Amino acid sequence: MSTLFLPAFAKGFALSAGLIIAIGAQNMFVLRQGLKREHVWPIVLFCAAADATLIVAGVNGLGALLSAVPGLSVALSLGGAAFLIWYGYGALRRAMASSSLVVEQEAGISLAAALAGTAAFTFLNPHVYIDTVMLMGAIGASLPVDERPWFVIGGACASFAWFAALGFGARFLAPVFSRPAAWRVLDLLIAMMMAALAISLLRGAFAM
Repeated sequence: MSTLFLPAFAKGFALSAGLIIAIGAQNMFVLRQGLKREHVWPIVLFCAAADATLIVAGVNGLGALLSAVPGLSVALSLGGAAFLIWYGYGALRRAMASSSLVVEQEAGISLAAALAGTAAFTFLNPHVYIDTVMLMGAIGASLPVDERPWFVIGGACASFAWFAALGFGARFLAPVFSRPAAWRVLDLLIAMMMAALAISLLRGAFAM
């Protein structure tokens, strides 16, 4: 890689890392699938590709379009809240079950279902458009044209590194999650987080 473009690459990497390394709905889903060791590679690649696509879209003007059409943000907030409530309810039911199952015994989900869930957590979250499309898009668009691809590559590399670490690093927590009680605690945390995020989205939607 030419050192001429390293600042743009580093800027994209650092900004993307700062925005995605936070505990949110998508990260909790990736972590749970990593603990189950189920479809981890496809999920990691999907998340990284989605982030790269959104960054490219932002750099090429989608952020300005979203800012100009506030109705899109409201629709995304309502759809995202509905999905989070549904997923959180499922996590609460698992946590409240009479006997929680350890990861080896728990029924798995298909690849299609895993990718559909990943897509929902990614694209039904209005914050991804604020962070990835609007913020990163605005910063990337301010760079010289020949540096923009390196900015996008830097952001995509940070996304891939984070989700790979989250998905594949989860297996080191396997001894902890060999106990059913640990899965109950995780599912309770997931349910509470989904509820809090859904409430936040609904409050934001009705405040618009």
